[in-house]
Amino acid sequence: MKAWCKRFLTITFCLATLGGAPLAGAASSGNISAYKPKVGQEGKDVVWVPTSQALVDQMLDMAGLTPNDYLVDLGSGDGRTVITAAKRGAKAKGIEFNPDLVHFAQAAAKAEGVADRATFEQGDIFQSDFSDATVVTLFLTTSLNLKLRPILLDMKPGTRVVSNSFNMGDWEPDESARLDKDDGCVSWCNAYKWIVPAKVGGAWDLGGRELVLDQSYQTFEGSLQASNNQSPVTDGVLKGSQIEFTVGNDRYVGQVEGNRMHGVVNGKTKWQALRKAP
Repeated sequence: MKAWCKRFLTITFCLATLGGAPLAGAASSGNISAYKPKVGQEGKDVVWVPTSQALVDQMLDMAGLTPNDYLVDLGSGDGRTVITAAKRGAKAKGIEFNPDLVHFAQAAAKAEGVADRATFEQGDIFQSDFSDATVVTLFLTTSLNLKLRPILLDMKPGTRVVSNSFNMGDWEPDESARLDKDDGCVSWCNAYKWIVPAKVGGAWDLGGRELVLDQSYQTFEGSLQASNNQSPVTDGVLKGSQIEFTVGNDRYVGQVEGNRMHGVVNGKTKWQALRKAP
């Protein structure tokens, strides 16, 4: 068994892998740079801690990664997540603060034959632009996730965010998973996924009626006002740009496209709402 170390910006960790895992071939080829990360070495803010290739695979599975995706790994360390994504056919980039780890990951990507799809840059994630990513992966801390959260929520609706072990405070995950030793993971074995929701809070004109929504991440409530009659909006949920909510006995399903929402009511009648000026 060989140990490979990875750093996600402020948390770095060592990946213990069995022969045949993504970077094992690169190591045996002798093409990895002379620099070798050491377990327990100081990172930007904290020391390295263990994880597993099994959880990397789980995170990418949860993201539903396809060759059409562009993944950005925040704090990419030895490049394991980026290289694994590239091996699945996706374009992927790692942002890493430690320049030695950047060079290490670049050498690994070259040795694995995916340097055309797996790239790495040295930088601070809070000063880097990754707004064009369709998938974002990270292994930070809850406090750093909370600092990052406003940036993530401003990304394109439908962007998938997957975190190793740490949550986003009161932004509840859309999906979670836990691995165990039978899955090949012995520590840091939780994965959480969020889908960036469209922004729908505020007032809308829905066929001459005022629809007012109060949004909390991927859920919302509100009211629909028609003349002197006000009906509550319930069971509001967003999955990226997909929207669903209930008014009385009517279930609205549709898409959010900026300042316009449209879809069908009860599976048959078309509806449209336009955002009102503030």
